Amino acid sequence: MNDSTPNRTRQAARVTGRVQGVGFRHFTRQTARRLDLSGWVRNEPDGSVRLEAEGPPDAVEQLMKAVHAGPPAARVDEVDTDARTPTGSTEAFRVRYHS
Repeated sequence: MNDSTPNRTRQAARVTGRVQGVGFRHFTRQTARRLDLSGWVRNEPDGSVRLEAEGPPDAVEQLMKAVHAGPPAARVDEVDTDARTPTGSTEAFRVRYHS
């Protein structure tokens, strides 16, 4: 697929709360891979988690719903999202360790 494919979307999110040190990145990667999404997730210096996910709109929406809850040890206070232009990437969803 490419970015002109109408049934593909990309969403960015910044998640705040108790989201570092609780398996949030692993949870997000596992959920995104189960949904066959591409993209990434990383910890931010301010204690938040940032992610971008790309794929079919319904699958991206399912991931965003999942990160609103997070893994059992997490406490999600807020999820700020914004739409991005799809890149057409088909790489497996991954954890990023650097900006």
